[in-house]
Amino acid sequence: MPRVHALQFYSPLVTDQIKGRRKTVTIRLGDKSRKYEKGMIVAVLVGQRFGPRERVFDAVIDKVEVKPLGDVSPREIQHENPQLRTLDEFGDFLRRLYNREVREDDLVTVIHFSEIRA
Repeated sequence: MPRVHALQFYSPLVTDQIKGRRKTVTIRLGDKSRKYEKGMIVAVLVGQRFGPRERVFDAVIDKVEVKPLGDVSPREIQHENPQLRTLDEFGDFLRRLYNREVREDDLVTVIHFSEIRA
């Protein structure tokens, strides 16, 4: 059986955004470029860590970019979370999500993805 790759979202804060197709970018703390590559097909999943998950849709990864948090654009922040407007707001969001301090020089991976429709 072929290996299925996934973009997993554990936070209830983003479940509605995923299901409503309003989220087209995920910004992950650290360098995830070995795990995710442009053109890769992934299952987009929501649910709790170590618990049941729901497959919402399949997607193709359009772009993967590793850069310091301080270089993330307002547009990328908007596509990650439409409720956030500034880098400071996004930094606070990451602190809550990862439960640790996050600085502007920390590396993040910006993953752009598009839903695959049948």
